[in-house]
Amino acid sequence: MTRIHLAALLASGLTLAACANSGASYEPVADGPTDAVYAQDLEACQAVATERGYINGDTRNNAMIGAGLGALAGIADDDVNDTEGALAGAIVGAVAGAGATMIETRGERREIVVECMKGRGHPVVG
Repeated sequence: MTRIHLAALLASGLTLAACANSGASYEPVADGPTDAVYAQDLEACQAVATERGYINGDTRNNAMIGAGLGALAGIADDDVNDTEGALAGAIVGAVAGAGATMIETRGERREIVVECMKGRGHPVVG
């Protein structure tokens, strides 16, 4: 595997790791005054949102699909041998597939916070 592939993999991994606590820490816009109860409920709703993990079944499935497609693309690349191309393609595909799902999970976590706050009677708009 070339240094470029390793650098891309490392950069992708660090980017994904940076998302680990995002989404659940979202603070929705309140349509009205907030008080101590609002703050307590927000903290509780953010804790609920963390239960939607980034490494979930969807992430694993999309990583596997991405790895398979990436391996096929790597084999088709005429500039490298089949084994090296398949391995590099599988790694890049897996990271891309997992990364896309993790971005979706971030949005799901934000939505969990908003819906939880609405469920607790707070006028939040998103």
